[in-house]
Order: sequence, then structure tokens, then C-alpha cells
Amino acid sequence: MGSHGDCCKVNRRNFLGASTAAASLAAFATAGSVTEARAQLTQERRDAMTPDEIISRMLAGNERFVSGERKPRDFLVEQEETASGQFPAAVALSCIDSRAPVEVICDLGIGDTFNARVAGNISNDDILGSMEFACAVAGAKLAVVMGHTACGAVRGAIDNVELGHLTGLLAQIRPAIGETDFDGDKTGSNPAYVDAVARTNVLLTVKNIREESSILRELEEKGEIKIVGSMYDLKTGRITMLN
Repeated sequence: MGSHGDCCKVNRRNFLGASTAAASLAAFATAGSVTEARAQLTQERRDAMTPDEIISRMLAGNERFVSGERKPRDFLVEQEETASGQFPAAVALSCIDSRAPVEVICDLGIGDTFNARVAGNISNDDILGSMEFACAVAGAKLAVVMGHTACGAVRGAIDNVELGHLTGLLAQIRPAIGETDFDGDKTGSNPAYVDAVARTNVLLTVKNIREESSILRELEEKGEIKIVGSMYDLKTGRITMLN
């Protein structure tokens, strides 16, 4: 993956002109006909986008998903066009829940985003290393943590579930329980409480990423990336940004 110096060198690129930025946004947001699908993200197109523009495009894709107007795609073409290289705009840390695949709910294509998935969307050394590679080496400009409603991992942490290796994983979610201000039934059988803890868990994960990864923190301080949290609602299909 290269040294820290190499990482920073890879990520220090000048933004291109407005016309290139417009082309990059179109490539990231749309992939309709075969001709459009061939406009996969290149390094230049990706580097022309700002982190805020990437967030906007992901949310626009989510609106298409909710409205049932997702762009038609030729995944075989996308696979062929990305086989020789990848230039994802973002890295997403999300839960393993089968109902929340970020590429589908944000209407993205092959090569648009890195994905790290673990129950309860927690961060650990391996996840942080993967996110550092995505941003510092490969050039992704957005690190987004995505929790979701009705999270089974969060419910398990609330109810003190113990099961093999899952026990240690749930222990990493439990700090969110004490940090959640909630009036009402504080058990895993209360959906509102589970969702409140899940939201806190996302915010704590974002905080942990900044505190535990000097590489990502410094990139964010320089304005080269953004680290943000979000929640996905399983019932509505919508994503809400938390910070």
C-alpha cells in the first residue's frame, strides 16, 4: 500500500476546471445507456469533485432509488471498464445488514465506492487500515459511516447478547448506550430506543475514526476528505446525513 509519505503524495492533486468537474459529476451520478456506462470514474474526474459534491451525488442517487427511477446500468460494461483500474470517490463503512447495500440504495455503479461492512458499522484497526488505504492511497474523498434503523447488532448490544466472537463485537457498540439521551423504555424491544442508540453509535464511530487514525484526521483537516455519519431508514428507503 506504500508508505505514509507515498500516501500523502498520491492524494495531493490540484482540482481541475469546472468543465471537468461537471463531467465527473455526470459520470458518478449517471450510467444509463451503454455509452453513458462507459463514462466510468477516472482519476481526473474523481479528483475534480469535492467531498460535498460527492455527498450530494450519493443523496441524489438515494432519491432516485426511493422514487423507483434508478438509472439502468450495464454492469458487464462497468466491469470491463474498471478492470484495469479503480478510482472510487468514497469509502462507506456500513452494517452487514442485507437490506442496506450502499451501491443499491445510492444508485451507484461498479467502481464508484469502496465498501467496508461489519455488524453495527463499528471501526477497528483493520477497518481503519482499509479506510486509510481508500483515502490516502487510492484517493477517495469521502469517508461515510452509515448506520440503519432496526439494527440487530445494536439491539443485541442493548440486550447484552453473548455468542462466540459476536460478544466482543457487541461490546464495541455498548458505549453508545450510555451516550444516548432517551426518555422511555430502554430495551431492545423498543424500536425508537434501538434507533436512537444506532444514531449515537454512528456518531461515536465517526469520532473514533478521527481520534484513532491520524492519517484520516490530517486529510480532513487539510480539506482533502470529509468524514461524515448517516442513517438509513429501512422503512422509507431514505438516507439522512448526521453531520
